[in-house]
Amino acid sequence: MESILLLREHKGGLDMEYEKMTVAQLKDLLRENDLPVSGKKSELISRLSELPSESTEEVLVEENLTNSSEEDNPSKEEVSVEENLTNSSEEDIPSKEEEEEEEEEEDFFEDEDEDNDFYEDFGGIHTARQKPVLDEQTKINLKIRATQKKKQPAFRRQEWFRYKRLSHSGWRKPTGYQSKQRLNMKYRSPMARIGFGKISAVRGLHPSGFKEVLVHQISDLESVNPELQAIRIGSTVGNRKRLTIHDRADDLGVRILNRRNIDRKGDLQ
Repeated sequence: MESILLLREHKGGLDMEYEKMTVAQLKDLLRENDLPVSGKKSELISRLSELPSESTEEVLVEENLTNSSEEDNPSKEEVSVEENLTNSSEEDIPSKEEEEEEEEEEDFFEDEDEDNDFYEDFGGIHTARQKPVLDEQTKINLKIRATQKKKQPAFRRQEWFRYKRLSHSGWRKPTGYQSKQRLNMKYRSPMARIGFGKISAVRGLHPSGFKEVLVHQISDLESVNPELQAIRIGSTVGNRKRLTIHDRADDLGVRILNRRNIDRKGDLQ
């Protein structure tokens, strides 16, 4: 009941919760309520705030009822735990050897905890990547392209096995008159030909289904459709401008394909 009163007194409480959520989570809520998904983050929050608060109050009432019932009626597991505690108190006091073994086990687990500092630093919060709004035919075509790519051989440069520098370079078409690869000898690696082309309906799309848009400044984001397009920031853009593009893209709900983890220190804050 206290949570319901707080919701009625503070009308902006839900808006604050919506602002903490990501654009993808807001769009999922809108789809559940059969509302349009397009627009900026502020527009999505305004649509959700217009929804009647009866559904949220009902959920809170159910949670309070379940919590009160659990407190009043202890489960069978709790009763069994209490019985085990009483039985264990009646048993004999553990010997010195058992105490020494327990201390060794505690030291072992403490060493493991020190090695696992990475998991303590990790927040444990996973945010799902934004996905495009695609029709069924486009999804089928993307799956077809993925299966075609698995069957495609690796196009290696001529004599890549002889010179190490050639094994790291990309594909080059052989042009020698007596080139065995150009003559399509059986023991040579295959050449890139038109027959290895993928399905043309989804040609040029990102594996996620987005259409890539190259961005060099903030004004380029205004014409991006977040439901069908994703941005890729140019390699010549510095960290200062890149951070501003990151913030603006998050406000518009646009996915960044080459996002960098930049420390906001000094002038970059």
